[in-house]
Amino acid sequence: MTSKKVIIIGGGIIGLGIGWQLAKNKVDVKIYDKGLAGRGASWAAAGMLSALAEVNMQEKDLLQLGLMSTKLYPKWVEELETDSGISVGFQNEGTLIVALDYDDTEELRHHFKLQKSFGLPVEWLNGSEAKNIEPSLSPRIVSAISCDSDLQVDNRLMVEALRYAFQKFGGDLYENISVDKIEIQNGKAIGIWIGDEMVKADRIVVSAGCWSPLINGIPDMLPVRPVKGQMLALKMEDPPIIRKVIHAPDAYLVPKGDGRLLIGATSEEQGFDLQITAGGIFDLLRGAWETLPGIYDFPIVETWVGLRPGSRDNAPILGTTEVENLILATGHFRKGILLVAVTSREICSLIITGQTSDVITAFTPARFA
Repeated sequence: MTSKKVIIIGGGIIGLGIGWQLAKNKVDVKIYDKGLAGRGASWAAAGMLSALAEVNMQEKDLLQLGLMSTKLYPKWVEELETDSGISVGFQNEGTLIVALDYDDTEELRHHFKLQKSFGLPVEWLNGSEAKNIEPSLSPRIVSAISCDSDLQVDNRLMVEALRYAFQKFGGDLYENISVDKIEIQNGKAIGIWIGDEMVKADRIVVSAGCWSPLINGIPDMLPVRPVKGQMLALKMEDPPIIRKVIHAPDAYLVPKGDGRLLIGATSEEQGFDLQITAGGIFDLLRGAWETLPGIYDFPIVETWVGLRPGSRDNAPILGTTEVENLILATGHFRKGILLVAVTSREICSLIITGQTSDVITAFTPARFA
């Protein structure tokens, strides 16, 4: 397979991660991105690796995939930082999910029971215990769940590290170039069209996030949609006001090593709208302030919008399609940063060996047939 040519459409963190691993295995690989690589949903994310905190009743397979990626992450980060020479802000402080009143607590108890039913290593805390861990939390905090195994990275630093490492090992990165069409002949993908030029390839990977369904040549209707998320960043004082990621009822707060405190994120079915709204930012600030009153005087240093690629069941779409040589790696929704380690490993292995492992069988496009 190392003599074959691979084209990846989409240079977000998923496309870059797959490309880096392929390039390290001496595969001839090119990445095409319609904008700047990694400046879409990957850049807009908060970098949380919250497999424990964000578990859902209907997502047992997705939980297992997230736990596997979490287990891979320390070694994956070490390899990436060695290859790129760039620190990606990897932290293992964990997550606190907090409740502000009785209703929040009842919902939190239900979530805790779900976590325990999956055998997850989580701990129930009362308000005092939570504030002993993070003293700046509001006096209103009445209960919390501690998820010590959750992690985080600085996703923007990770984007830069992946860009560098991918090109270091011989990968070709083409930015601000839109792929007009995937060329399919006799049920087989053989290349891509850029304007009036066709670039041939032996394998084509689509990792273009919420823009994936818009690429001509994608078979049938790919069930991936944009889900808008507004976020903002505050500048913390020194020392940082919190160490852990805090999941509050109406916002999450993520402290970064460079002194930023990220507050996110709205979840809006607004298509490809990228407007920052007063209501969205107000709701985030109110939810954050109710949980962490000390942020009141912190300066706002940035606001932004990202478009998450949500699939029909909000799980990633990974693997081969009905078109020979066409592979999907998209639809990661809120978990692209978390799942990049396992996704890049599994898609790289699929391309090199031609075999779909049991790890991603539940996430192939065939589930939508």
